[in-house]
Amino acid sequence: MTAHLALATRFEEQRGHLRSVAFRMLGGMSEADDAVQEAWLHASRADTQDVQNLGGWLTTVVARVCLDQLRARKSRPEDPVGAQVPVTVAGASNRAGPEEEALQADAVGLALLVVLETLEPAERVAFVLHDMFDVSFDDIATIVGRSVVATRQLASRARRRVKGAEDISADDLASQRSVVDAFLAALRANDLDGVLAVLDPEVVVCADRESLPPGAALELRGARAAAMQSIALSRGAKAARVALIEGAVGLVVAPLGRLYRILRFTQSGGRITRIDVIGEVADLHALTVSTLDA
Repeated sequence: MTAHLALATRFEEQRGHLRSVAFRMLGGMSEADDAVQEAWLHASRADTQDVQNLGGWLTTVVARVCLDQLRARKSRPEDPVGAQVPVTVAGASNRAGPEEEALQADAVGLALLVVLETLEPAERVAFVLHDMFDVSFDDIATIVGRSVVATRQLASRARRRVKGAEDISADDLASQRSVVDAFLAALRANDLDGVLAVLDPEVVVCADRESLPPGAALELRGARAAAMQSIALSRGAKAARVALIEGAVGLVVAPLGRLYRILRFTQSGGRITRIDVIGEVADLHALTVSTLDA
C-alpha cells in the first residue's frame, strides 16, 4: 500500500468526526463537506509521516478551513452560504443528502445552531472545539491566533450567549416555558382549542410583512382570530424550537438550523397576551437568542 493510499484510508476513518466538527462550525452539511474535502487536499500535500495523532491534526486543519470560511462569510454577508464549488477528492461522492443534514441539525439542536450563527468566527470556533469536542485551549489558541487567555475568553463569551438564562428565575423560566410548550404542541397537533387555552382573550398578534403571506393582516386582536391564523400558518411548527429571545421564552423557526422566523411572547397570568412574529432578516439578527435545553 502506497503512503498516499494509506493516508486516504486513515482520512476516511476520520471523515465522520471531521464532518461533525465542520457542521457545527458552518451550520450546513454542504459547506461542511466542502471544508472536509479542502482538509483532505491539505493533508494529501503535507508530510504526515511524523504526525502521531492524525485525528487531532486533521481536526486542526478542518477548524482552520472553517475559520477562514466564517471570516469570509462575515466580510461578504451578501454571499449565499454554500456557494462554493465542490472539488473532487477522496470520498467526495459520500456527500450528505437532506435526510442526513436534518439528522445532524436535530442532533446538534436547531436553537443551538441559530445561536452559533450569531457568534463571531473566532468565538464559534473556540466554543465548538472546546465545549463540544474537548479540544484544549492551547491547541485552539494556535488555530485562532490568540493567546491561551484570550482564547478562554472567546469561549466564555460564546458560552454566555449560548446559555442566556442567568437573568430569569427558575420559577419564571419554568412558567413561561410551560405556556410556550403548550402553544407549540397545540400548533403541531392543529388543536384550535389547545391554542385558545393559552391565549389571553385580548391577545394581540403583530407581524412584519416578511413573516406573513401577501394580504394577511399584520395585526390581529382577540384569541379566536389569533388562534385561527396561528393554526392556518402552523406548517413551520415542526421546525420550531423553544429558545430565549431577549431573555424571555419564545420560539425560533429554523429549518435545518437556518433561522427563518422568531416568535416573541409576552405573558401575564399564565397566558400569552402578545405575540410578535419577526421575519425581516435584519430584525432577526438584531435579536439576542439563547438556548434552552432541548
